Amino acid sequence: MTRTISKSDRVVRGSIELASSKSISNRILIIRALSETPFEIYRLANAKDTQLLEGLLRSEAAVLDAGAAGTTFRFLTAWLSLQEGEQILTGTERMKQRPIGALVEALRQIGADIHYVENEGYPPLRIGPPTGLGTVNALSVPANISSQYISALLLIAPSLPSGLELALEGEIVSRPYIEMTLRLMAAFGVGHEWAGNVIRVAPQTYRAEAGTTGFTIEADWSAASYYYALAAIADEADIRLGGLYNNSLQGDAVLVEMMEKFGVQTHFEDSGIRIVKLPGTQPPPFFEYDFVKCPDIAQTLAVVCAALGTQGLFTGLDTLRIKETDRIAALQTELQKTGVYLSKMPPRFSNKTGKEFYMIEGKSEVTATPVFDTYEDHRMAMAFAPLALLGPVAIADANVVEKSYPDFWSDFQKLGFVS
Repeated sequence: MTRTISKSDRVVRGSIELASSKSISNRILIIRALSETPFEIYRLANAKDTQLLEGLLRSEAAVLDAGAAGTTFRFLTAWLSLQEGEQILTGTERMKQRPIGALVEALRQIGADIHYVENEGYPPLRIGPPTGLGTVNALSVPANISSQYISALLLIAPSLPSGLELALEGEIVSRPYIEMTLRLMAAFGVGHEWAGNVIRVAPQTYRAEAGTTGFTIEADWSAASYYYALAAIADEADIRLGGLYNNSLQGDAVLVEMMEKFGVQTHFEDSGIRIVKLPGTQPPPFFEYDFVKCPDIAQTLAVVCAALGTQGLFTGLDTLRIKETDRIAALQTELQKTGVYLSKMPPRFSNKTGKEFYMIEGKSEVTATPVFDTYEDHRMAMAFAPLALLGPVAIADANVVEKSYPDFWSDFQKLGFVS
């Protein structure tokens, strides 16, 4: 379904009870599945990916379909490697194009019985009962692969007979997501050591703290990014977002500092945050950022720069090509519909670091209701929606937001958008 959205002015005010964090929810579901003591999960994300993971963890079906859910697929691959019986784990056609080889090879080294059903290195997988767990407990994995691979290994580490010693080779991408995983594990009694590039997790047992009734999921900072984008693009904004707190587990909380450059101020309150942009605030002429620790908000910031005519220089986008779609290519195509260009910079701009740099140039002109394709990627839909402040825009396959934020469009309507 294509959804056209618009707003009669460029002033944004209102309150939103923000969606719960999908990243935290999915990790907590795996921890609960491995825990010796049952516990309740409060404010579990209503994201399609999370609901899917919860259902698949309970399923005894011979074939488990993770759909387009990358985190669900990767976490289940690790979890199933500890289970008795044999199951096939599959997904959408796009999922079958997303590499899984690094995780499979790591799991095989520690005794998992995993075979490729179709193409080597890609889903679907046939996962049998473990054949030699504990034979090997020291692994080396590339640190520039998806943090979901590393988190998947860490989540099952305390359940391995000899624990796990994980050496991360090279520059770590999305480090805050790894730290989130370890902090959540610690909340259920599992300790670790992280020295240099090596993380050690001894064999332990997940347990809810005595006397606690459950775990409450905080709101999603990734989802908050779209409201920060609205505030940055608006002439004036005053938005309250419930469920967000200081000292968050989530790396995307860096939005607080990042968006100050665009004149958006964050005020922490008892039940959430208030983001404010005063009238007359001028956008920065130039914005440079390394998204290696927070790749999920790169699309949002690309659109903000485009909307304001801010020249952007981005790096740390390495993992964007293996997400729900090739997000770099998708951004290049869709931004051009508003007269903005995202270009890869020549190698000399790498400053001998080996990093890839991308430049955003131009200022978005929204005319004749552009139709933005979403490529089965929830973040493409939500990142481009704030451009409706510049004029009516249409979002193709708008229901794709159900993957992480099913109430996205109804929440936008609360702020005065018409669709």
